[in-house]
Amino acid sequence: MSLATTDPTAMLDAAALARLAELDPGGSAGLVRRVLSTYAQALERSQRELLRLREPLQSEALRHLAHTLKSSSASVGALALSALCAQLEQCMRAQPADDIGVLLDATLVEMQRVAGAVQAMLRA
Repeated sequence: MSLATTDPTAMLDAAALARLAELDPGGSAGLVRRVLSTYAQALERSQRELLRLREPLQSEALRHLAHTLKSSSASVGALALSALCAQLEQCMRAQPADDIGVLLDATLVEMQRVAGAVQAMLRA
């Protein structure tokens, strides 16, 4: 069994989480937990929004969603999701390719994986 399947923190970049923790020395304000909770809620809304914007494809709104999710995902260390969002944002700036569905599917799958990891961290 791989570490990624047993340790939810393996989904998130430890350095990014450490940078967040540095903003709350000692953890007394619960900053990391609050950021992760807010991110989890935003991620859930973003999943619903992505599905809504997908059919019919609304390129500009989808580009904006990808841009926002790219930044927030990077800040909590969801680097694979951030990279997919960067690809999606770039694709929406250009003429969307015929295979945009593949990228959207991959983004949704990664969103689910990250959401599960964040929820597991919040339960811990």
